[in-house]
Amino acid sequence: MSSQHPIYLSRWLLSSLGTRMFVEGEDRIPRHDSVLVASNHRSFMDAPALMAALDRPLRFACHHYMGEVPVMREIVTGMGCFPLDTPERRNQSFLRQGTELLSDREAVGVFPEGTPPMVTPTHPAQVGKFHRGFAHLALQFACQHPRNAIAVLPVALVSLQESNFRSIPIRLLSFFDPSEPLFDRSGLHPVVVYHHLVVAVGRPYWITQRDRQRYRGTEARRVVSMLATTCRTEIEQLLAKHRGEDALPTS
Repeated sequence: MSSQHPIYLSRWLLSSLGTRMFVEGEDRIPRHDSVLVASNHRSFMDAPALMAALDRPLRFACHHYMGEVPVMREIVTGMGCFPLDTPERRNQSFLRQGTELLSDREAVGVFPEGTPPMVTPTHPAQVGKFHRGFAHLALQFACQHPRNAIAVLPVALVSLQESNFRSIPIRLLSFFDPSEPLFDRSGLHPVVVYHHLVVAVGRPYWITQRDRQRYRGTEARRVVSMLATTCRTEIEQLLAKHRGEDALPTS
């Protein structure tokens, strides 16, 4: 399969859904070094939108159940995603697979909010709590490969106009992943379709030698927290900037 296939597929999906997408900050995208893209997450369209906007294949970490559901499994792997392991081995799986991809100078995509915004309706400007696994990945990789430059790139998906639907019962997903507590709830799975989307690229955070030293020492937790907070704040600011008071209403 061509490395460009996921990009073509992403563009086809956006076009078929009639999504108008605009990209801001393209000059900030690292083109040749290892990069970890961190973005907010509300829709099945998020990964394709990021790939089409950044014009670079992205290997996305996705939930374990996506690799278990027939048809969905073929779609996500065809898009270059790598489903994570079961919860008890999820962190190790993420760090191992992510490090292997970054060492090949591939771009890895993560949604630090995890599953909650996908199964719980959220406001387009809302950003949930960030899990810090992506920060550990970037810093661990930088320590293991000191000669390889790596940047963490925060990107905001700014929905200015969208439609919201309900699909399958959320509890149905527990058949594929009974270990996920979020699937043990009533109601239908929300589906967000973007009509007008801005992909706002934030300032890349390049891991420095000082970051490596702090991560190896007693300040590991502090530098991880700083990196996660920096990315979340950047995304929040980009969302606030583009939505503003004149944002188009959602439908």
